Amino acid sequence: MSAVLAALGDGSVVAKRNVIKIRRVPDLLVGTLLSPIMFILLFAYVFGSAIPAPAGVDYKEFLVPGIFAQTVIFGGTITGAGLADDMQKGIIDRFRSLPMAQSAVLIGRTGSDVIINVLTIAIMTATGLVVGWRIRGSFLEAVLAFALLLLFAYAVSWVMAFFGLLVRSPEAFNNIIFITVFPITFIANTFVPTEGFPTVLRVVAEWNPVSSLTLGVRELFGNVPPAGAPLVQSEAWAMQNPVPYTLLWVVIILAVFVPLATRQYKRSAAR
Repeated sequence: MSAVLAALGDGSVVAKRNVIKIRRVPDLLVGTLLSPIMFILLFAYVFGSAIPAPAGVDYKEFLVPGIFAQTVIFGGTITGAGLADDMQKGIIDRFRSLPMAQSAVLIGRTGSDVIINVLTIAIMTATGLVVGWRIRGSFLEAVLAFALLLLFAYAVSWVMAFFGLLVRSPEAFNNIIFITVFPITFIANTFVPTEGFPTVLRVVAEWNPVSSLTLGVRELFGNVPPAGAPLVQSEAWAMQNPVPYTLLWVVIILAVFVPLATRQYKRSAAR
């Protein structure tokens, strides 16, 4: 128990270091904050009139939860890029020379992403309210929606940590993540209903955890058709139970990538 508390304490110091770094180099955060605002404005006012939303749902209310999901997933890339940068500059070697728990670097790195995602979600919420999005569910349901977003984002941070340590270069990491994560967030119900997708893509989208995350927060925010009409026309279990399916993915991701990232950290730092 004392070892766990010590690791958490060391991790909080590393997390503080990462937050201070962003405060001193604000351009690291500018892209993360401006990107979701750009997507909201672009889709709400440019593409919104051409994209059909489910009957009875304003497109802006359909859109914003999808932007939330996409943004927190891309927010996890800060962990991978930061670790790759620290590896390249030899900062990880300096950490290893300090009397601190080895897991502290990963705990602090992923923990600082939670702080950044909270800030990003707050700015996105304000932007969404300005363009016409509304939270129509209860206060508790809204809290659960934000918690689900942050929990899934935390799990994704461990995936990014593993790949950031694997490639050892922030440039290579950014290229790899862009060509993999970008399609995952678009082959989903983030921006458009999946009913119009070709059969194969529709099946992929229905079981894509990004779709279940998006649908789950839409339902929790109350962005659904009136009179109890279904938000999606799908019999897929993932779409009928979006919150449990998303939580299942969170458990799977953490169970797989926490050990993988920890082992890769030990291997990479030992080189």
